[in-house]
Amino acid sequence: MDEYIKSPMNYTGGKYKILKYIIPSFPKGMKNFVDLFAGGLNVGINVDSEKIYVNDQITYLIDLYRFFKNTDTDTLLRLIYKRISFFNLSQTNAEGYKALRDEYNKTKSLLDLFVLSCYSFNHQIRFNSKHEFNTPFGKERSSFNDSIEKNLIRFCDALKRKNIHFSTFDFRDFDFSVLHTGDIVYCDPPYLITTGAYNDGKRGFKDWTPREDAALFVLLDRLDKQGIRFALSNVFAHKGQTNDALVNWSKRYNTFYIDKTYSNCSYHFKDRGTKTVEVLITNYEWEASKYKQTALML
Repeated sequence: MDEYIKSPMNYTGGKYKILKYIIPSFPKGMKNFVDLFAGGLNVGINVDSEKIYVNDQITYLIDLYRFFKNTDTDTLLRLIYKRISFFNLSQTNAEGYKALRDEYNKTKSLLDLFVLSCYSFNHQIRFNSKHEFNTPFGKERSSFNDSIEKNLIRFCDALKRKNIHFSTFDFRDFDFSVLHTGDIVYCDPPYLITTGAYNDGKRGFKDWTPREDAALFVLLDRLDKQGIRFALSNVFAHKGQTNDALVNWSKRYNTFYIDKTYSNCSYHFKDRGTKTVEVLITNYEWEASKYKQTALML
């Protein structure tokens, strides 16, 4: 996996572990690439395209990426270590962590947000409905370690090197007129049948419901008719639940199962226990045939 850049953000639903399936699916020679639900940006940061549009309605993520892009990396590292020293942060100093968290909730400093994520439980970013950071301390587990520093340096280098444009639109409001035939839109939206802090509607941002799922399907159908290529990450099944609307909609396109043992199944997903069935749905063929799976038979 060293060939891929890993985001320094441990954002819920991050795709780093399955980049080996996603990145090879994208056509070569792209002029415009849209990462419509960028999240931790593991996908968009690894794309080779003339222009990369990075969008997410979670504004603090996009603001943080802008901060990384516009700040000299050596300066950024000095500022990080200065905050760590000032608050005496460590894997055991819960009071220092809480003091930094209180400071961030007053000032909304992007630097402090990133440092908080390094010491929070499982390096997670979570907010309450007032947009106050409320992730608990990652006692004896989380810190700004060598691995995060290495990932941050590579990530910032790519942000500065690539032609990236940032935005914070709802997916329905993104200006797709910038795209042309052959360009690609990648979507990794909140998953309807999974529950996460990013889509429960309690974090000061809009939640994800069947209405959003249906609107996304309509959008992708429209892009397909315009000759715009798309790739959609999602799940057909999770903990005994099935997203039937997604399964039915996907039949008009190409479905690739991340876990190939789910290909060619001829019975309902709900009968397969609690394992998550993760898929990549595209409106184009791609060459990595060893990953390609046949359509689900229901």
